[in-house]
Amino acid sequence: MAGTARPTPGSIAGSISSSAERLSHALNDHMRNSFHPEVRKTLRKFHPAEVAELTGISLSNLRTRHQEGDFPAVETDSRGRRLYTAAEIDAIRDVMVRTGRNGEIYRPGRREGDDLQVISIVNFKGGSSKTTTAIHLAQRYALRGYRVLALDMDPQASLTTMFGYRPEIEFADGGTIYDALRYSDPVPLSQVIRKTYFHNLDLAPAGLMLSEYETETAYALQHRIEPAFTQRLAIALEEIEENYDLVIIDCPPQLGFTTMTSLLASTGLLITVVPSMLDVASMAQFLEMAGETVRTLEEITGPTDWRFLKFLIARYEPTDVPQSQMAGFLRSILLDQVLNTPMLKSTAISDAGMTQQTIYEIDPSQVVRRTLERILESVNGVADEFEKVLQEAWGRKV
Repeated sequence: MAGTARPTPGSIAGSISSSAERLSHALNDHMRNSFHPEVRKTLRKFHPAEVAELTGISLSNLRTRHQEGDFPAVETDSRGRRLYTAAEIDAIRDVMVRTGRNGEIYRPGRREGDDLQVISIVNFKGGSSKTTTAIHLAQRYALRGYRVLALDMDPQASLTTMFGYRPEIEFADGGTIYDALRYSDPVPLSQVIRKTYFHNLDLAPAGLMLSEYETETAYALQHRIEPAFTQRLAIALEEIEENYDLVIIDCPPQLGFTTMTSLLASTGLLITVVPSMLDVASMAQFLEMAGETVRTLEEITGPTDWRFLKFLIARYEPTDVPQSQMAGFLRSILLDQVLNTPMLKSTAISDAGMTQQTIYEIDPSQVVRRTLERILESVNGVADEFEKVLQEAWGRKV
């Protein structure tokens, strides 16, 4: 159009950088305001009914054991109702291990001879609820008494952000999983792992530098630098494996070296899929490429030791007829590989995500009770069903 100035390439680049800087500072201010006055996120306390659901201890037994002095004293609200921190729930679990009937059920994690379970949450397409699934499973299992490491392998670092960090600011100079995987002077994984505000849940954060791993790996393959990408994460995990029962990996939404590094260190895979034609077609493409790639790598490294491969139907709307039909189609093809419980699409998850929270973190009084109960039933159902898969991987009957 006459009279309209066309921006130069330099001005476009400058505009992009300026926009990124302004947005980054605004997001940082938003996060600090959200958690004011604490700079870091903290976890709310839990009501007795939640403790009973998490531990399997009945409400009546919970009250009785408190009255008899078996359980530690905890805070009470204005109505005299007990409120528990995640650490206090864990302390109660320890008491039940020592004194309860079949005490071992209160510690469902690894026992002598059990291997560390490393689960990659994967899909080829963005928007398939990978990060949502990863963080909710990690938090649920931590609350259930497992020792969990959440490992962010996506350079976009959404999982890291959900834990209250600003990766582009706080990890601009290092401190992420990339430092443990890089080919030049890698550090022990323990040096990048951070404690979180969730008892029993640690984080290996990600940041933009992790994207360098793709190009560095291509160079390393060309120059035969060892150990190869097929072993790097598995080797890094050996240092810390005794500290955890589960490692839950949030993978990037593409089949590159970063994803393959995760898959080859895993003992099992959970693939999320939205039940729509485009998403299922994308997943089929991902599975085909992943299968061919893994077969090629197995010729070099030997068989991949995956104990399970499961599919999770995510962002599911039961009233959506096409979605229901596609979900039925998936189950007819993939049979028992598809978890029976879907992860529902919910405003409760979306609204909580606006302040980098999950449904386990939000105060129940701030959400419509029916809405919260509906999504909790779904998310807990997914976690509990998948927990049986993990227990079976350890050779336990469930």
